[in-house]
Amino acid sequence: MWSDFERGAMERAIAEAKRGRPSPNPRVGAVIVRDAKIISVGHHERAGRAHAEVVAIQNAGSSVEGATLYVTLEPCNHHGRTGPCTEAILEAQIARVVIGCRDPAPHVAGAIDRLKTAGVEVEVGLMEQECTALIADFAKHVRTGLPFVTLKAAVTLDGKIATRTGDSKWITGEEARTETHRMRDESDAILVGVGTVLADDPKLTVRHVEGRDPVRVVLDADLRTLPTSAVLDQGASGAGTWIFHAHDADSARGEALRGPGVELIPVSRHARGVDVEEVLKVLGERDVVRLLVEGGAHVHGTFLDLGLADRAAIFIAPRIVGDSDAISFAAGSGVESIEHAWRLVRTRVQPLGSDWLVSGDFERRQ
Repeated sequence: MWSDFERGAMERAIAEAKRGRPSPNPRVGAVIVRDAKIISVGHHERAGRAHAEVVAIQNAGSSVEGATLYVTLEPCNHHGRTGPCTEAILEAQIARVVIGCRDPAPHVAGAIDRLKTAGVEVEVGLMEQECTALIADFAKHVRTGLPFVTLKAAVTLDGKIATRTGDSKWITGEEARTETHRMRDESDAILVGVGTVLADDPKLTVRHVEGRDPVRVVLDADLRTLPTSAVLDQGASGAGTWIFHAHDADSARGEALRGPGVELIPVSRHARGVDVEEVLKVLGERDVVRLLVEGGAHVHGTFLDLGLADRAAIFIAPRIVGDSDAISFAAGSGVESIEHAWRLVRTRVQPLGSDWLVSGDFERRQ
């Protein structure tokens, strides 16, 4: 049905989409073609800025009348922070629009009919699976109001994230750490437990690549975070720090932690700390669409036990600790049989120096 050229055009649009950081909006890329030649590309860079279709039209530098537009996501058909892309397409007199996937947001309904009614040829479904994967985070947020959760960790071949003494620097090499910082740049927020804050004193900022820092989230039921913790330092980062604690936590400890950019957010207490489901609800309400969870083991285990993780990104180093008391990737309730273990689907293995990144989506266990 689709030619190699058309698939190539949509692949280019997908690559363009990945350049943007438009959260809470979806990542979208667009390509304009005339006479089997790409004449313009565009992507949605930031929320509130022009959408990919409009950027591609502007980047053409001249008339695109009669051209074909390839776009990863159904164009918007409503007035929001920007005007409707359907109107921009019609005004530019584009003759044909090829769409990767439909928009899951209910207010977009009618875009395809609007274009067809105006005489534009519209086709849907080119590289639909790839385009749908591109907006998996946005789709979940629209559907549930919750962030798309990725569990990230660096582990040894025997699945350890630290020795029995807590030493974890550095399990993986420079290339893997650089990729971690790229993932942070793509995230709206990064989450750790207070155990990680106390053991490692992480900054949780983007340093190995050029990018923006995510909001730093700490799960700390009893407010054990030290006032000197690096995660509270706003001087090295413009990102805020949100500490989720139990309602009955010591208020005096809370006062010691307050400062510019630091927000203390009370939530219900859970048997193993704060109520993570309530935390995710609050994050979703604050437009956190992409959440990167960097652990540690207790936090990873909690997300797995509650079925709240959508994706895993595990960096594996060719090292073996060989100690049953060393700290594992996840310390939850677990399962009693391999048959009921969590499984990753749509997996990808990426070599990074001497390490590997294994990533995939969690398949819901029965």
